[in-house]
Amino acid sequence: MKVRKLTELAMLTAVALIFFVVELQIPNPFPIPGVKLGLANIITVYAVYHYRVREVFLLVVARILLGSFFGGGMMTLMYSMAGGLFCLVGMLLLKRFLSEKYIWICSVLGAIFHNIGQMTVACMVAGWGILFYLPFLLISGCLAGGFTGVCAQLILRRTSLEKQTRHLD
Repeated sequence: MKVRKLTELAMLTAVALIFFVVELQIPNPFPIPGVKLGLANIITVYAVYHYRVREVFLLVVARILLGSFFGGGMMTLMYSMAGGLFCLVGMLLLKRFLSEKYIWICSVLGAIFHNIGQMTVACMVAGWGILFYLPFLLISGCLAGGFTGVCAQLILRRTSLEKQTRHLD
């Protein structure tokens, strides 16, 4: 991996981690535990469309490991890793069918995969009864995924404009 690419990935990982830590400070306005915006996913969605699979995988794993170190424990790591990897695999598959123009759709579907990954771990830990919680998570996940997808879409648009402007100079 070239130094420039490694630096870019390190910066993206740091930004995603900052988003994660800041989000931990925001009180949950909903009576449902675990519901959050998933701001770090803005970086993941962006990276899925701009980096190789291996690079995005390393970014996601590093962010989850560091995030669990800063803001959680072993259970947080298990839930986050399952959700993050399900989400990543889902978005990588969707990328084949959805262009950058529809990155927000990829983000919404990634949120659904994330919830399914987390519920898989929850079922193993707490049993099948926890599935009653899934519809609430899916609804909030779709809303949060739409928000993070639109944010990623805006970042993509901004970076594309900057690249075009640099070519004109």
